[in-house]
Amino acid sequence: MEPFVVTFARGFGTGGKEIASRLAKDLGIHCYENRILTLASQLSGLDEQLFQEVNEKIRGHGGFSSFLRGLPRATSYIARNEKFVSDDTLFDYQRQIIENLADTEPCVIVGKCADYVLRGRDRVVSVYIEAPRDFCVKRTIENMGVSEEVANATIAHTDKYRADYYAYYTNENTWTNPINYDMTLNSEKVGIEGCVEVIKHYLKLKGLI
Repeated sequence: MEPFVVTFARGFGTGGKEIASRLAKDLGIHCYENRILTLASQLSGLDEQLFQEVNEKIRGHGGFSSFLRGLPRATSYIARNEKFVSDDTLFDYQRQIIENLADTEPCVIVGKCADYVLRGRDRVVSVYIEAPRDFCVKRTIENMGVSEEVANATIAHTDKYRADYYAYYTNENTWTNPINYDMTLNSEKVGIEGCVEVIKHYLKLKGLI
């Protein structure tokens, strides 16, 4: 199969990661999210533990030794209010991995500004998944086992991180701007499986599958 890439950006709780995983499974290709951090670790020769659970929430104090931990699944998260601080070196390793994947295999890539990194390539389809807050809160409560208050705080804080991350590494582009993507889908209205089918149909129209 000739290489092509489907990139996903998604609001927290929208089911974007699930949609990406299901799409990859249906197409028989790999889905990369945090695996990119593992590959970046291998590329850099640095301890993989330093790359784990970062997921677009990175600090630059002291270089690679002071990454934020990933999103905690606990009520303590509501008290956290750190601002995004860049780490250009880590992003450059991730960029190299994303470009290499696009050159060598068909795949799905979740987050990591992959749509921007791969902009201008013919065989790339970029997707943004969004949904109403009530829908995202309900999914977050179910998936994380937290209260409504914590779910709301988690969504707000995580989406703020993602927006700041995207703006910094894409020269102030707006993360939610539909112009950045081939398509924007509302996962509540279309449904998780419906989103998968719509994307597959678009890939067929583009002649990628």
